[in-house]
Amino acid sequence: MERGETFVIIGPSGCGKTTLLKAMAGFMRPASGTLRIEGGPPREPGPDRAVVFQDFDQLFAWRTVRDNVAYALRTARKFSKNDALRRASEALALVDIARAADRYPHELSGGMKQRAAIARAIALEPLMLLMDEPFGALDAITRQQLQIELARICADTPVTVVLVTHSIQEAIYLGDRVMVMSPFPARVLEIVDTSHARDVETPEFARLTGHLRDLLVRA
Repeated sequence: MERGETFVIIGPSGCGKTTLLKAMAGFMRPASGTLRIEGGPPREPGPDRAVVFQDFDQLFAWRTVRDNVAYALRTARKFSKNDALRRASEALALVDIARAADRYPHELSGGMKQRAAIARAIALEPLMLLMDEPFGALDAITRQQLQIELARICADTPVTVVLVTHSIQEAIYLGDRVMVMSPFPARVLEIVDTSHARDVETPEFARLTGHLRDLLVRA
């Protein structure tokens, strides 16, 4: 993976997509093989690798949205209280949820909770943003809105994004490259360059959709 790119992992359920993401995050060690980040083995989990999960309940229920983001900055990056609150407000504005800064998680929709979780991750200014099916449980309209927001964030920040998804269209729309995995025991079928296909209405987008679908079906 190259610094600053959006690298998407796609494959059938149970093939090891999430396991690979957890290994990158430092939550688990590979049983075999070699995994390197910035030239060295992954360290223990840290703010240089922020993770956004599919689960909506990633926020502290007793803290406001802004305080959730600020808490991560104060504990992981050792920001002062004022600096953490300022940076939290900036991150919430980046994902278009500043209006909900003083709300508590139970007052938010699923899409708003995911925006808040992404804001918390982005606020840390991580080397890598690891995302495990972050939009999988959302309705189609909210999912599309957050895809657009994530694409904008990727364009505006230097963060390297690793995204796990089951959606071929999402993989092509967001990814610079897409790694297609086979069923368990998994192997890499192909790494496809999708950086030139952002417009879903183009013949190239349709061609890549068919190509990825064929890879998955033949696997």
